[in-house]
Amino acid sequence: MAHVHEDASHDHDHGGHDHDHNGGVGRLHAPASFGAAFAIGIALNAGFVVLEVVYGLLSNSVALLADAGHNVSDVLGLAVAWSAAVLSKRAPTQRFTYGLGGTSILAALFNASFLLVVIGGLSWEAILRFWNPQPVAGKTVMIVAGAGILINGVCAWLFASGRKGDLNIRGAFAHMAADALVSVGVVIAGLVIVLTGWLWLDPTVSLIINAIIVWGTWGLLRDSVTMSLAAVPSGLKSDEVRALLSAADGVEQIHDLHIWSMSTTETALTAHLVMPGGHPGDAFLVELCTKLKQRFGIGHATFQVETDPQMACPLEPDQVV
Repeated sequence: MAHVHEDASHDHDHGGHDHDHNGGVGRLHAPASFGAAFAIGIALNAGFVVLEVVYGLLSNSVALLADAGHNVSDVLGLAVAWSAAVLSKRAPTQRFTYGLGGTSILAALFNASFLLVVIGGLSWEAILRFWNPQPVAGKTVMIVAGAGILINGVCAWLFASGRKGDLNIRGAFAHMAADALVSVGVVIAGLVIVLTGWLWLDPTVSLIINAIIVWGTWGLLRDSVTMSLAAVPSGLKSDEVRALLSAADGVEQIHDLHIWSMSTTETALTAHLVMPGGHPGDAFLVELCTKLKQRFGIGHATFQVETDPQMACPLEPDQVV
């Protein structure tokens, strides 16, 4: 009859992750609160959407309408990200034993997917304009886009300090910064239309705007999809984590190693440690958790210690999950 020796250690400190400046790839924890930044960003972008829609229709500019559509997605995206940030701080319950931190991953995935759908519709409208060009009020386009540079620049600045620690904050910063750059392009396009009368330039700029947005959103979509599939977080190499665990005193073998994102800021790990010399004690496990946190930003580690290498563990084969 099989006999498996099991001991577990949990690192329950979900505070800020230390960062190793000597090659470690741990993720920094996002600042405690960006509630004010989200509120200001939503208010400014909502007001700007109204401005762009009104003057986009008055000036007959598909470029302005394209940017307005994108800003609608920004307002929704900021609202979803803010909601996820609030929910992720909820305490664990008997049903949601990890809390609701995973909502931040769902928010990032929703924002990236929704933005790509919006861009698809706006790109189609711009393409139709090549066959049916419309007169454009270039001066109006320039003025409204100039306001966009200021508004989106301020919003990007609000999220700049947290962009390295949270996928949602990074997404908000990237969207705002891209919007500011896009508005610069719209101003230039409006000036050229005023000087030359080239109506084809308006849908062309719209397509360029959309391409820039897709390029900037692709990384957010990729990271949110991989997080939702419990992949090893981007920038973290499981081989390096395995090497650190294997180098610990008394560890003869490592198996059933799993590393995944609990949220956009927290990383978890589970592993079986084969230690023929016997259980190493709680101090050993706490020290190992500390090393994982300092070097890789892994703040929630759980270990199962197995002391009999002759006793086969059913989860030892790599293909078994």
